[in-house]
Amino acid sequence: MSVNTERAPEVRTITVAHSPDSDDAFMFYGLATNKLETEGLKFEHTLKDIQTLNEDAKNGVFDVTAVSFHAYAYISDKYALLPHGASIGDKYGPILVSKDPRSVDEIPDMKIAIPGEMTSAFLALRLYNPKFEYVVVPFDEIIDEVQKGKVDAGLLIHEGQLFYKQLGLAKVLDLGEWWHEKTGLPLPMGGNAIRRDLGEDLMRQVSKHLHRSIVYSMENREDALSYAMQFARDMSPELADRFVAMWVNDLTLDYGERGKESVRLLLDEGFKAGIIPHKVEIDFVD
Repeated sequence: MSVNTERAPEVRTITVAHSPDSDDAFMFYGLATNKLETEGLKFEHTLKDIQTLNEDAKNGVFDVTAVSFHAYAYISDKYALLPHGASIGDKYGPILVSKDPRSVDEIPDMKIAIPGEMTSAFLALRLYNPKFEYVVVPFDEIIDEVQKGKVDAGLLIHEGQLFYKQLGLAKVLDLGEWWHEKTGLPLPMGGNAIRRDLGEDLMRQVSKHLHRSIVYSMENREDALSYAMQFARDMSPELADRFVAMWVNDLTLDYGERGKESVRLLLDEGFKAGIIPHKVEIDFVD
C-alpha cells in the first residue's frame, strides 16, 4: 500500500482590521464571505472603530488595517499604503454641524465634538482653522452631543453626513468642499495599510486579493450591499446605498495620480502647519 507523503500546502493567515461600517463591510464582502480563491492565504477579519484602529496601528497589531490618513503619519515606519481601498471624497467630506445656524467665523469661539485626534477630519478642520476648543466623542454620539447643547458644533464623519438636516441641524462647513476649492483635489479620509515586514512578495499578493474583493463587491453590488446592511446602524437600504456610493468609488479601486497627490498634500500641509511633527514619506505598494 502506498502512503501519500505529500503535505497539504501551508495556509498563511493574514489579519485584516477595518471599521464596522457599511462601506468597509461592502469592500471586504468577497473576502469575508469566502467568495474568492486566495491561493493559500486565509484572511482573518477584526472589526473596530477607526480611533481604536489608529491606536492599534501604532503598535503594528494587524497585518492589514484601515487607518486615517492623518494617523498614517505616525505609522509609516511600520506600514505602507495599499493602492486601493481608500475613502476619498470628491467635493464632499466631513461636515461641521451646529444646533442653530452658525458662521465659519465663529469656529474659534466654539467647543467642537471631534471623532478622534488622529482622524483626517480633525486634521482638515485644524488646517481650516486651528483655533478652537475640542472634545473627543465617539463618532456615533456626536450628533447627540450637539442636539443636547453639550457642544457648540460637531464634526461628522459617517452616515450622519447624510441625515443631519432631517434632525434639524445646520451645516457650518463641508471640509470636502473647502478642500476642493483650495486645492482642486478630493479630500482623503482613510485607506488600507499593510505591514512592511510581510516582505514585498507577500504584500503584493495580499494587495491583489484585496483589490479583487473590491471589484467583486462592485460587480455584485446588490449582494454586497445586502451583506453590508448588517453594519449599517439602522440606516435604510436607500441611505446605506448612498453612503456606500460616497465612499466606495473609482478612487477606491485605484487612487490614480489625483488621489495620491491629495494624500501627499494633506500630510504636507499638516506638517507645514505644525500639526504633524515630521515630514511624511508616503509609499504605495505596487
